[in-house]
Amino acid sequence: MQADNNTKFKSAVFLLTGIPGQEDVYLWISVPFCLMYFISIVGNSVILFIIKTDPSLHEPMYIFLSMLAITDLGLSISTIPTTLGIFLFNSREISLDACFAQLFFIHSFSYIESSVLLLMAFDRFIAIHKPLRYASILTPRRIYRMGLLFVLRSLALIFPLPFLLKRFRYCRDNVLSHSYCLHQEVMKMACSDITVNSIYGFTIKLLSVGLDSLFIFFSYVMILKTVLSVTSPTECLRALNTCVSHLWAVLLFYIPDIGLTVIHRFGNSSSHLLQIILGYIYLLVPPLMNPIVYSVKSKHLRVRIIRVFFK
Repeated sequence: MQADNNTKFKSAVFLLTGIPGQEDVYLWISVPFCLMYFISIVGNSVILFIIKTDPSLHEPMYIFLSMLAITDLGLSISTIPTTLGIFLFNSREISLDACFAQLFFIHSFSYIESSVLLLMAFDRFIAIHKPLRYASILTPRRIYRMGLLFVLRSLALIFPLPFLLKRFRYCRDNVLSHSYCLHQEVMKMACSDITVNSIYGFTIKLLSVGLDSLFIFFSYVMILKTVLSVTSPTECLRALNTCVSHLWAVLLFYIPDIGLTVIHRFGNSSSHLLQIILGYIYLLVPPLMNPIVYSVKSKHLRVRIIRVFFK
């Protein structure tokens, strides 16, 4: 009996889901997905190239932006194989080990992105609250140390997840709701008690994304307090305008993330389509829109990009 159980575990696969009921037009659906992935990868790569090759952009704000671009590239690359595999080749099967590896990278890059957004909020606060000490506080060495610390925090929190999932047997239908693997969904496919996974997943979510979003909120409270103390309306608007790009990035990331978390934990069958849509928004839209938003709002970056492509 034990041998049968082990065989069942080793041969088990998960079935990924694209867009239910639209299988006949998957090839057409693949076109916008391919376009979004192309724009995401090219856009973030261009931003990295511009920041690296232009010494005038080696400032704290652009260093943090390069961190965001690297993270967005990681998120895009983590989901490309399975998402395009479904729409282009109708390849739905994914092995347990491949699924566990994918969810490790997806959750790691997601938590790192949350941390980078927090660092960018801190950057905006220092730039507005203490502009004369901005460069002395946010030195490149200090920025890299903070970035490394948050990367290690994210990896340490996510590292146990594949091992917690690997100890289970999976004997249900194993049909996932997304075109990629997420911990909160994979654990529900197990035939065992998932209490430990559920508590651990919720705890690390609070300790990372929860605390990051809270500190971002406090950062903007302090920014507003500082800006409102400025007597000149022009200076006030100018200071707030430097935060617009970051606010867009925060909203694009946290709104679908929170929505998807709530649906996974408290949703019912009627919210299945919303869950699929939020899943795509959660991992596709931020990497797509972040380079566009920052290129439009940052004059220095926009000018450098135009010079590269239209010499």
